[in-house]
Amino acid sequence: MREPDCELCRADRFTHWYHEDDICWVADCEACATPMVVWKDHGAVAPEEAVEHMLGVLSATADIRFGPGGYRIDRHMRQVPGHFHAHARDPDWQRRSWSEPLSVYRGVGGVRETRSR
Repeated sequence: MREPDCELCRADRFTHWYHEDDICWVADCEACATPMVVWKDHGAVAPEEAVEHMLGVLSATADIRFGPGGYRIDRHMRQVPGHFHAHARDPDWQRRSWSEPLSVYRGVGGVRETRSR
């Protein structure tokens, strides 16, 4: 089930996408530049087995991007409270979100590239 007015349901591909499957996708959040997992169904509460899967995929992605244990999972849904998503935040995420260029979409997986300034 998808909602046409929900930006997470639309899943516009602006930034680097790390993963996609039948349950979720993981991409850099365009607001904070950290990996974010998004449930493909619209709703704030996902089934527990889907949540476990999504957080596992997000953790595996964050392990590669930040190193094992170099991040925390933030499940607080601030900007889009009606659609389940979670972020992997490293200790320096706020500074980087203001100072580093966003990543670019080049397909799912592959090498993460950033825009030139």
